Amino acid sequence: MAAVCANCHGEGGTSTKPSIPNLAGQNPAYLLEQMRQFADGRRRNEFMEGMIRAMDSDEKIGMVLFYAAQQVAHQPTANPALAAKGQEYFEKTCFRCHGTSGRGNAQIARIAGQQPDYLRLTLHRYRDGTGVRANSIMTPNTKLMSDADIEAVVAYVSSMP
Repeated sequence: MAAVCANCHGEGGTSTKPSIPNLAGQNPAYLLEQMRQFADGRRRNEFMEGMIRAMDSDEKIGMVLFYAAQQVAHQPTANPALAAKGQEYFEKTCFRCHGTSGRGNAQIARIAGQQPDYLRLTLHRYRDGTGVRANSIMTPNTKLMSDADIEAVVAYVSSMP
């Protein structure tokens, strides 16, 4: 099953596609909950919904444990000045839930080292209240983010180890 997931999420869970999230290093409880949300329609992606519904419980547990144990491939920032602005924003707001290292917990996503395009799209969706993932935790924390704030946070977070 890992070979099938690797087509989009990359070998070892580090995606080679900018719009597909990394799964490497993600908390297993968080990943399992995301799988539940795809399976029951709270999180929408037709391909993912079908893939996850086809997996049995043991396959799901095996996948989350595999990906949680993988290391995220670190990618340094291309724009250190922009990343420094993002770090300032992160240290004022984002760290409260995602932790100072951006690694989250059982309920909150690891965002450190995440794909830039995926982060950007997700932050825009939270801020704008679009998509099924808009929720009470992220929406108020992103409501006042400008596009420049989002770009800075993306530059910083995607380069975190």
